[in-house]
Amino acid sequence: MDSANPVATTRQRRGAVSLLLAMVLLGVFPLDVLLPSFPELAEHFRNTPAAIALSVSLFAVGIAVAQVLIGPLSDVIGRKGLLLSGMAVSMLGALGCVITSDYTLFLIFRIVQALGCGCFVLSQALVQDLFDGEERDRLRILMVTASGIFISVSPLAGTFLQATLGWRGSFWVFTALAGVVMFKAWLFLESSRPAASGTPLGFHEAYRRVLGNFDFVGYWLISAFAFACHFSFIVISPLIFMDRLQLSAYDFSLILLVYGAAYVVGGIVATLLSQRVSTGRQIVVGLSMILLSGLVMLYLAANHALAPATVLIPMLICTAGTTITRPAATSRAMSLFPENAGTSASAGSTIIFICGGLISALISLSPANLQTTLGYSFVSLAGVALALNSRISHRTSVLQATATVEPESD
Repeated sequence: MDSANPVATTRQRRGAVSLLLAMVLLGVFPLDVLLPSFPELAEHFRNTPAAIALSVSLFAVGIAVAQVLIGPLSDVIGRKGLLLSGMAVSMLGALGCVITSDYTLFLIFRIVQALGCGCFVLSQALVQDLFDGEERDRLRILMVTASGIFISVSPLAGTFLQATLGWRGSFWVFTALAGVVMFKAWLFLESSRPAASGTPLGFHEAYRRVLGNFDFVGYWLISAFAFACHFSFIVISPLIFMDRLQLSAYDFSLILLVYGAAYVVGGIVATLLSQRVSTGRQIVVGLSMILLSGLVMLYLAANHALAPATVLIPMLICTAGTTITRPAATSRAMSLFPENAGTSASAGSTIIFICGGLISALISLSPANLQTTLGYSFVSLAGVALALNSRISHRTSVLQATATVEPESD
C-alpha cells in the first residue's frame, strides 16, 4: 500500500477488510448452511441422506488438495489472479450443482466448487501482505470472531433458505457472494507478486523450509488444538442437543446463536489483550481459559444432569479462549516466513484441517459420555499446547542469549 496517499490507503484498507470478511463468510456457506437441506437433497437425487453427506466429505477433500497447491503458487505469481480464478471456478461448480439432476454429476460439481474454494487459504497470506504490526493482529482477531459468529448462525440461515428457496437457495446465495468477493478482489488487490527476497522457492523446497521449522509447526499446532476444541463441539453438538436432549432444530439453532455470542466476547477480550500484552502472553491466557473450560465441564458432568446450561457454560469459556489463542498463535507462525506467506498459510491451514478433523472424529466416535469426553479433550489439548508454547519460548530465549553472547566474545 502506498503510504504517500493516505486517502487511497484508507480506501484500500477498508476494501481489504471487507474482502477478507466476505471470504470468511463465504467459507461457511458450502458446508454449514447446506446441512438443513440434506433431506430435500436426498429426495431430489433419489438417494439417502448418508449419500448426500458424502458430498461434504468430498468437498473437504477437494479444499484440502487445492489449498496445498494454491499457497506456494501464490508466492510466485501473486494472490489476485488465483483468487479471481478460484472464485470463477467455485461459481461454476455451484451453478452446476443447481442445474443437474444426476447425483454423480452433483458430486463432480461439488468437487469443482471445492477446488475453487481452496483459494480461501489466501486470506491469511493477504493479511500478512497488506497489514502490519498491531493492525495485522487485530484483523486476525476480527476474522476468527467473524468466523465463529458465521458458523453459529449458519444453521438458522440454512433453515431459512431451505424454507424460502429450497435446497438450491444456499447455492444461489453462494454464487452471489462469490461474485461480490470476485469484484472486491479485482477492485482492491494489486496484480503484482508479493515482495520477496531472493529467488522464489520451488514447491517442495518451500514446504520443506516452513515445515522443517519447529517454531512454525509448533505455533500452528497450538492454533490447531484451539480450533479442534471449537470444531469438536460443532460436530457433536447435534448429538448432544438434538439426540440426547431431544431439542428441536429451531431450538438447536438458537443455542448456537448464544454460542456465537461467546466469539464476540472473546474478540473484545482478545483486542484489549493485544493492546496490553505480547502475543506470547495472549496464547497462555487463551489456552488457560480452554483448560479451565475443560475442568468446569468435567465438574458439571460429574455433579449435574445433562442440560443445555451444563454444556453451554464451559463452552462459552472455551470459545473465548479459542478466540484469544488462535489469532496470536497464527500471527507468530505467519511472521516467521513473511516472504513465503502463501506457503505458510497453506501449510498451517492443512495442519488445522487435519487436527480438527481427526480429533473431532475421535470424540464423536467415543462410546463414553460425550460431555465427559469433551471435557477431557479440552484439558488434554490445552495442556499439550501450553507445554508446546513453553518449549518454543524456551528455545527462543536460548537462541537470543546465544546470539547476544557470540558478538561479545568476538
